[in-house]
Parts: sequence; structure tokens; C-alpha cells
Amino acid sequence: MIGFRWRGRDPVFFHGSPQGLSPGEAWTLDAQDEMIAHLSGRLLEKTTQSMIIENGGVGYQVLVPLSTFYALPEEGQRVGLHIYTYVREDALLLFGFQSILEKSIFLMLISVSGIGPKLAINILSGIGPEELIEAMARGDSPRLQSIPGVGKKTAERIALELKDKALKIMGDRPITTQPLASGEDKRVIEDAVSALINLGYPAKSAKTAIDKASAGLEEISLERLIKEGLKLLA
Repeated sequence: MIGFRWRGRDPVFFHGSPQGLSPGEAWTLDAQDEMIAHLSGRLLEKTTQSMIIENGGVGYQVLVPLSTFYALPEEGQRVGLHIYTYVREDALLLFGFQSILEKSIFLMLISVSGIGPKLAINILSGIGPEELIEAMARGDSPRLQSIPGVGKKTAERIALELKDKALKIMGDRPITTQPLASGEDKRVIEDAVSALINLGYPAKSAKTAIDKASAGLEEISLERLIKEGLKLLA
């Protein structure tokens, strides 16, 4: 049996039940107990939003950003992810990341008022982690606002509250200037949306997928946009 109690804002897990306590009573843990920080096992299933890792005969569903999804091995192979465990009264969710950078950005994002774990995952899916941390370090709210699901006020809060933290993570790495999409890029994006609509996808879904795909690409091409857009819609 796996039990948990709260330590600050984080759940702390342990195997078994402490002696002398009936179900429903508060469990007490000593300082050696730790929350789930890493999970490894066999990859049973994967989608662009989540995956299932089998460990010890139990399948754990883990929500992942696209950057992690693209790095996953084939189904049936072993995989290991850095984990953030989110517990509410009505849910226990695991969020997985293939790199420490992704998890660090995720933790920074959920520290901002109005950003929950699912929105943080969507933000990481809308732009690659390297480009995201640079945009945060620049305080580039227009670039952040271009990520699907991020409004003007949220982008401004991220830029204001996380700029210094992002700069610390960047260290001595140079911060590049992110150019705005050219007129040609915008036409390519529009053509990619039209192509997905012609394939039978709803206009709203097609635009959302292409916007996410274009945000994560350094160089935009029609073929690449359509390919990445189809992956997101699969």
C-alpha cells in the first residue's frame, strides 16, 4: 500500500501503513521519507499528452510536454523521467520531464499566480525549453503571449516574476534576440492551417496545432509545419 501526507505544498509518499493507524487517519512520516522525484520502467503507451510507465506490475500515467514526448523511446523499451507529483483532494497527477531544465521551468511557471500544472505543461509544449527560458530571461512578454493559451496578463506576469530566475539558469550563456515572424513566415503558417483544414480537421484545431508547431521551430517550412501539426493532432 502507498500512503502520503503533506510536507508544505508537496505530497510525501511511502510504502505500507504506519502501525496503529486506521484508514482515514493522518499518517506521520519521518524525515527519511521522500516524494516521487523520478520514475523508470517499461514504456507501455505514449501519446502527445501522456504516457504510461509500467513499474513493479503497476502502470503509472504521466503527463508530459511535447519536448519530452519527442525524446521518448519506442513503446516496450525502458524509460526514465524526472517527476513532479501534484495531489489535490480529487486527483493525484504525475508530470514527467526528460530533462532537469524542463522540470525547472515547469516549477518556475507554477509559482506564478494563475498558472497551474496543466497550463505549465501546455506552455512547455508550445515552445521548446531552450527558447522558452531565453524568452523568460529577456522578459519578452510578446513572445510569451504568442504561445497558445497564454494571454497578455499571464505573459506579463511570467516576464516580470521569472526573469531573474531564468537569468540564473541561463548563467553565462548568451541571450539571443528572437525575431518576429516575417510576412513570408505568416503566409506559410496560413497555408499550413489551410492544408490541415483540407485534410478534414476543424479550423480551430488546425490553427492551434500549427501555432504550437511554429512556436517550436527555428526555421519554418510548409512541409515541416504540416508534419509537426499532424503529430499534434494524432
